[in-house]
Amino acid sequence: MPQNATDSKRPQIAVLANTYKFHLHTQHIIDRILDGYGFGGVFRHSPLQVVSIFVEQRGEGDLVPERAKRYPAMKVCSSVAEALTRGTGKLAVDGVVYIGEQGDYPRNEKGQTEYPRYQFFQKTVEVFKASGRTVPYFNDKHLSWKWEWAKEMYDTSRQMGFPLMAGSSLPVTWRMPQVEMPSGASVQEAICIAFGGVDSYDVHALETVQCMVERRNGGESGVEWLQAYRGDNFWKAHEQGVWSNALFKAALCRSETLKSAREDFTSVFPTVPQMKSLVRDPVAYQYMHKDGLRCTIMLLNGLVQDFTFAAQLKGQPKPFSTMMYLSKVAEAATIESYFNPLVHFIEQFMQTGKEPYPVERALLCTGLTCAGVDSLFQGQQRLRTPQLAISYQPGKSSLRTT
Repeated sequence: MPQNATDSKRPQIAVLANTYKFHLHTQHIIDRILDGYGFGGVFRHSPLQVVSIFVEQRGEGDLVPERAKRYPAMKVCSSVAEALTRGTGKLAVDGVVYIGEQGDYPRNEKGQTEYPRYQFFQKTVEVFKASGRTVPYFNDKHLSWKWEWAKEMYDTSRQMGFPLMAGSSLPVTWRMPQVEMPSGASVQEAICIAFGGVDSYDVHALETVQCMVERRNGGESGVEWLQAYRGDNFWKAHEQGVWSNALFKAALCRSETLKSAREDFTSVFPTVPQMKSLVRDPVAYQYMHKDGLRCTIMLLNGLVQDFTFAAQLKGQPKPFSTMMYLSKVAEAATIESYFNPLVHFIEQFMQTGKEPYPVERALLCTGLTCAGVDSLFQGQQRLRTPQLAISYQPGKSSLRTT
């Protein structure tokens, strides 16, 4: 449906964002709501209508003027409160979509970018309280760079009774092969091999693991400890069998981007010396769940450019493995189609007011990311994580995209 006129029959949403530029998360998500996208074999026009937008950082490359001109029903606002109230003094939207990734924000001594997710959330809650009502709130990626703030955000949503959705595209993107972790499976160990940076792509790898292992027997039980490995310590741990070599190979074999260490481009599995020559700064987080499940995520820049998963299930001789599909580099210059499923579930969330998957997953992955950063900052020490005693049951489906 076109968005150039206000339609009261459609859920009307406010968009909040750090920045809105080409190839950033805001463009990938909001443009799909404005312009439509392909999903499920058809081209979809969003059932939602963007009626207001507040972008904190504008400047060169800002897409707001062009989008506002094309969609006059979208009011450009100067604050969070104005976007939510639309000048009425009371909450005047049916949902809030906040894209808190990217933008020019300070980095702290641990290397974390201090994105204002908590601050935007707090300003939204102020409007909720003043208005005496709430609406669904979507938060892109993890909840905050600071654990205490993330926990407060979660607790506030539960205390005030409004639905909260958070996370990225990884748990709901296409899988190759298109498998689902059997509900109630006995999972003994799991690994994700990924790429990207600390405090940015590590949370994607954690989400990749968590959306699978939360379906195990008993559901999620929480995490007891985490330890990070980096550089030489990573390779020492690998050679000492700190994580399963069989699962490492199974996950790596699912990669579509595994770089050859030889010029003849054969499919020979790389040796450790060859991997060392390609991966200059390997990083891993290993953590133990309260029920004994051991999980490891790895960032192996130079070796792969995708996210692959492998797990050992009790009673199965071969590893259970898959790849979370991301657009190839050439495709990324155009549409980055793996955002399509995420937008689909955001739309469902805004229409129904029901969380499509447990927000506790995002809370746990936020805590694991913070613990991983802390372990690296503290000399790769093993850290106890009593704050991550987060237990929950997954939904009936892991929402894999077909």
